[in-house]
Amino acid sequence: MPIYNYNCQDCGADSELLVFGSETPVCPTCQSGKLEQRISRISGELKTPGLAKAGRQAAARAGHLSNFSRGERGGA
Repeated sequence: MPIYNYNCQDCGADSELLVFGSETPVCPTCQSGKLEQRISRISGELKTPGLAKAGRQAAARAGHLSNFSRGERGGA
């Protein structure tokens, strides 16, 4: 299943939202329903463990933990 990003046409905020079935997504910033759906980029497999670790640490600092296993999230 593809992951979609949304851009709000009213406030310009970018967000990733999990939307099921016939639900209509709303902007988490301004609650507008005017969202433009975009397909997220797919990152390739990193061959260098150091680069992968640095990327995961940066994602964790930014709060993006949904693609990590429970062990990689520190048991969270």
